[in-house]
Amino acid sequence: MESAVDTVLKDTERRMRDAVEAMQHDFAAVRTGKASPALVEGLMIDYYGTPTRLKDIASLTAPEPRLVVIQPWDQNAVRSIEKAILASDLGISPVSDGRVIRLPIPELSEERRRDMSRMVRNRAEEGRVEVRNARRDSNEVVRTAEKRSAITKDDLADMTKQIQELTDRFVGEIDALLAAKEAELMEV
Repeated sequence: MESAVDTVLKDTERRMRDAVEAMQHDFAAVRTGKASPALVEGLMIDYYGTPTRLKDIASLTAPEPRLVVIQPWDQNAVRSIEKAILASDLGISPVSDGRVIRLPIPELSEERRRDMSRMVRNRAEEGRVEVRNARRDSNEVVRTAEKRSAITKDDLADMTKQIQELTDRFVGEIDALLAAKEAELMEV
């Protein structure tokens, strides 16, 4: 049977990993001047009166470094998709032939790169806060267990040390992802 110590550590690691993965997913949607289907996959489309994610009603590909191609499974959705893209903050004008929508990805201006970089740094800080919140919650659980005499003071010290090591590892991952994304954004 799994001990309470293992359960707390596994739960902490899962929460921290989820925070990093959510941040990574958000980073993928940040436009860097390179085409990526992640730029538009979460875009909400008014599909017959129902808000629907773009990736659920169309295939998304990036056949070229500066082009995203959207091919709706229902040709009647083309107009709705175009409207949603124009209404979004992507700053990209769709080109449509009535069946397929092409999104040519323009170069980013220096000012836009700095804005995106600032946005990415803010999202990374949110990820760090999520990791620290997981640490705080886990430390509270182990302190409570120690007060109830479920674990010893030595166990408490070991667990808080292991929780801090997990925190340091995941914050390090966040910092590495941030550095890579900022370098990608500033690349001309």
